[in-house]
Amino acid sequence: MTHDLAIIIVSTNEARWLTPCLSTIFAQAGNIALDVVIADNESTDGTAELVERDFQKARVVSCQNRGFSHANNRGLLTTDARYVLFLNPDTEILEGTFEDLVRAMDERPEVGLAGVCQLTADGALFPTVRRFPNALRLLGDALGAERLPRRPRWLGERELDLALYDQELSCDWTSGSFLFARREALESAGYLDERFFIYSEETDLCLRIKRSGWDVRHLPTMTILHHAEKAGISPKMTAQDAFTRIQYMKKHFSPLHRAVYRAILGLRYAARAVPLGPRGGERSAAARAALRVLCRLDEPPFGPPPQLALAPREVPPPLPELRSVTSARG
Repeated sequence: MTHDLAIIIVSTNEARWLTPCLSTIFAQAGNIALDVVIADNESTDGTAELVERDFQKARVVSCQNRGFSHANNRGLLTTDARYVLFLNPDTEILEGTFEDLVRAMDERPEVGLAGVCQLTADGALFPTVRRFPNALRLLGDALGAERLPRRPRWLGERELDLALYDQELSCDWTSGSFLFARREALESAGYLDERFFIYSEETDLCLRIKRSGWDVRHLPTMTILHHAEKAGISPKMTAQDAFTRIQYMKKHFSPLHRAVYRAILGLRYAARAVPLGPRGGERSAAARAALRVLCRLDEPPFGPPPQLALAPREVPPPLPELRSVTSARG
C-alpha cells in the first residue's frame, strides 16, 4: 500500500515560513496517508534542525542547490504516493482538507494536475488560472491590456475574472506555488525540467501534461494563503523571469514565433525601463536587468542551465513507513 499524498516543499533558507506552513498542512490533512518532504536546498538558516525538532512527522531530504526544479525532483524521487503536491514554503492552508482534495482528484481521473484558490497576504484573491504564453498574449501584457475593463482573453495569460474562481475551471496552467499532480501524469509527461532553475517550470510541466492527454484544472476545493512578492521587486529575479521565458520559447515555439516573441519581450521591458509612477525606480532597474539578459550582455542570473532536463538519479533513502496523519504537530 502506498501513501495517498506526498507534499514536497523546497526550502532555500526559508525556515521562517515553515512553522505556519507545516502546522497548517498537518492541521488540514484529514484522514489520509500523508508523506511530507522538505527538500533542503543547502540552507544555512536551520531549516533541517527546525523540521527535525518541531515536525517529526515530516522528513528532510538534503540536496545541492541546483534550483527549484532540481530540489523538487530530488524530493519526488524519494516518494511513492499516488498524488504529489509541489508547495511553496511561504504558504498556509486556510480552508479545505487534503483528504477532500485527494477525493476530488479520485473522482476526476482525467485530471493530471490541479491548482486551488490562493489569497495574498492582504486577503485579495490572486489570479492563478493561466493561458499558455504566446506572442499575442505577451503583446497584450506589454501594452497594459490587463487595465482594460473588457480585455479579450486572447490578449493576456492571466484569467482576471475573479468571479470564476469559485467554480471548477479547465485551464492551460496554474501557479507553481501549488501544483497538485497525479503520479501517472508525472510519469507520462516527465518530471520538472531542471534546466529551468526557477520560473516557467510549471508552465512547461503543465504543457507536457496536457500533451500527454491529461487535463489541468482549477479546483476551489481548497484555499491557501500565499505570501507572493514578499521580497518586492528584484532585478535578479526579473531578469531570471525573462531568461526562462526565452528558454520556454526555444523549447516550444517555431523559429518565426520565437523571433516575434523575443521582439515583443524586449519591447515590454524597454517600456518598463522608463521610471514612472510609484516605485518607478525599482521597476526601471529590474526592467534594465532583464533587457541586459535578453540582449546577452549579462549571463543568466543563476548561471548557465544544465545540459540534462533531469539529473542522473542518486540512490534515494528508504521510503518512510506508511502512516495516516490527523494531528496538527509532529
